[in-house]
Amino acid sequence: MFQILLVEDDPIFRKILKHELAHWFPSITIEEASDGKEAIGKTDEVCPQIIFMDIKLPDESGLQLTRKIKAKCPGTRIAILTSHDSPEYRQAAMECGASHFFVKGASNGCEIQSFVESHLEG
Repeated sequence: MFQILLVEDDPIFRKILKHELAHWFPSITIEEASDGKEAIGKTDEVCPQIIFMDIKLPDESGLQLTRKIKAKCPGTRIAILTSHDSPEYRQAAMECGASHFFVKGASNGCEIQSFVESHLEG
């Protein structure tokens, strides 16, 4: 079963993203976490194929969390979500193991949909 985890502290943004993903990919399981502790708990249960990771979370940096999750789930593709599009953030995200970088408000649904489609099995 293909699983996506949304790690985002903004409940409205998380709900919108989940709704869109569920619309595009109705057979995919979508889990949610609002902070790093919850995300670690979810990845202890199962390593999702894709994680959309907010860069700023209430309890720890999404970059640090990306590094932790990649250490235990190396096959998971992590896409960083942020409102701050800077070369430093992009470089730091890739150094922590992220495979993609989406800027909130600048990335469109087609880009997110294509990212997920490129990682679907068979």
